[in-house]
Amino acid sequence: MALELLVLRGLGLGDLLTAVPALRALRQAFPRHRITLAAPRALEALLPLIGAVDDQVDVSGPGPLPMDRLPFERPDIAVNLHGKGPESIDALRRAQPGRLISFGTGPPWQDGVHEVRRWCSLLEWHGIPADPADLTLGISDRTGPAIVHPGAAYPARRWPPERFAKVAAALDDVVVTGTDNEVPIARKVAELAGLPPERMLAGQTRMADLIDLVSRARLVVCGDTGVAHLATAFCVPSVVLFGPVSPALWGPPPGWRHVALWAGRCGDPHGQRVDPGLLKIEVSEVVDAALEVTS
Repeated sequence: MALELLVLRGLGLGDLLTAVPALRALRQAFPRHRITLAAPRALEALLPLIGAVDDQVDVSGPGPLPMDRLPFERPDIAVNLHGKGPESIDALRRAQPGRLISFGTGPPWQDGVHEVRRWCSLLEWHGIPADPADLTLGISDRTGPAIVHPGAAYPARRWPPERFAKVAAALDDVVVTGTDNEVPIARKVAELAGLPPERMLAGQTRMADLIDLVSRARLVVCGDTGVAHLATAFCVPSVVLFGPVSPALWGPPPGWRHVALWAGRCGDPHGQRVDPGLLKIEVSEVVDAALEVTS
């Protein structure tokens, strides 16, 4: 009978991508275990590229875990890459693992730590080496268009669409992307930028399509959202606009043509109004950064 290892990361696109080094470290540390990832089914197209996961069970996206019980029982090892709260710990305990690796049962949670480093440090505390730089899913050939992605999960992290439109108008060969919920914002950006209808791709790309698009892109311009991490994963030059959250916590790695713009002001990342610090970033800064990373 195969040994079973269950990993919980029931969050969104960027969250999963920041956990890639930890997942690969688990694969190296437990080569005889079958690794099952508890994550939203919408992210399954990423799993073959990560190369560390054998199976997946579906759990919800961002927010508290809605289930009383994970759809998995009695793993030999359970690893909590979800968070520090009692909900995730209790959900894994109810699965009755032989061993539980988690904040709250091992090392103390520390604020002010980059998300990639956080999960690597958790494993290292348990004697499992992990490389925070092991983020790559592939290398873009940069033959595709520039991507402007104006959406983000919360209004606090959304730079005004009028400004994104000016950036899009200043670039060549541009498409605008977004989720189904972000179609109105993306359409406004495309229209203000004077782009033809076929350049507005928001709501038309499933996860596999988005992965393919970013994996060929020559540039990504976006806010603090999952597409920024996808650009990092494919070594695509990127300009990422940060507002209420410092790039020291969620930003791209230094170097390799990634520019994180931030006004140095922290706020509520779940706020319902655009963060004042984000508004301090000017269109000219973004355009200059985009030209710099693609030169």
